[in-house]
Amino acid sequence: MKRLPVIIFALLLALSLAVSAYAEGSRIKVVVSIHPLADLARQVGKEKIMVKTLLPPAASPHTFEPTPKQMMELWDAGLFIKIGAGLEFWAERIVNAVANKNLIVVDLSKGMPLMYSVHKHEGSRRGLARKKSPESADPHFWLDPVLAKQIVDRIAGALIQVDSKNKKFYTENADKYKGELDKLNQEAVQKVSRFRTKEYVTFHPAWNYFSKRYGLKVAGVIEEAPGREPSPGHVAGLIRDLRKLNARVVFAEPQFSPRVAEAIAQEAGARVLFLDPIGASNAPDRDTYLKLMRYNLDQMERAMK
Repeated sequence: MKRLPVIIFALLLALSLAVSAYAEGSRIKVVVSIHPLADLARQVGKEKIMVKTLLPPAASPHTFEPTPKQMMELWDAGLFIKIGAGLEFWAERIVNAVANKNLIVVDLSKGMPLMYSVHKHEGSRRGLARKKSPESADPHFWLDPVLAKQIVDRIAGALIQVDSKNKKFYTENADKYKGELDKLNQEAVQKVSRFRTKEYVTFHPAWNYFSKRYGLKVAGVIEEAPGREPSPGHVAGLIRDLRKLNARVVFAEPQFSPRVAEAIAQEAGARVLFLDPIGASNAPDRDTYLKLMRYNLDQMERAMK
């Protein structure tokens, strides 16, 4: 492993400088991969946990590589919560490198009703199928508020595993927050029912779970693989689809450059709006899971109502 000497140095440095969360005798240190998980964990653990997020604001989890300093967050953590399904392609490597024997790793994709993507042979369009291979699993299930309730239950279960004496506290917090997710789900159902169109083009294939839940359809995606620009043929096909749908909007994402989306929108006579699958602590309108999902609903409503 190329970074092994740097990791060893960081570990040795941490041994002399870090103060374990357990030694503090107060809060459980929970490390999460992406911002939505940080908020969901806080809703369940509240003052009994300290949450650290590895993914920086405005970064994409698909292209993120943790630094040695970020990796060291796992050294004294009690829990590491990840989405799984290949999103954190680096996770196993850094967990093994840190070698925290007390660390409990929670892979949220286990037991989830995952969707699987396959490439159709006609052109470069991407479809969905139940072809179960690790490389084709769609990891974006957190964008479905109903599946987010399962995430909350998994987080509560993990915290109870670490801190069983506070089982009632975590269970009650989880149940209360799941009530908020039920309200969000009902809001989504009501809003989507008023949409003029149910098809849309987005930047990358992050919205399949959300679309399936609410009867929408992703008509096309700009970047089928993160960081790989679409071919001229694929762009031409998207422009044709947008014109056929009489779509007024192309959705970009704040974690990626909007340049290609803007070019496609200009050719199709549409404008660019932003859907955000990740959110960030420094974005006041998207700094919690509920705010993030309501922001995305509002963006869709602007485009599709």
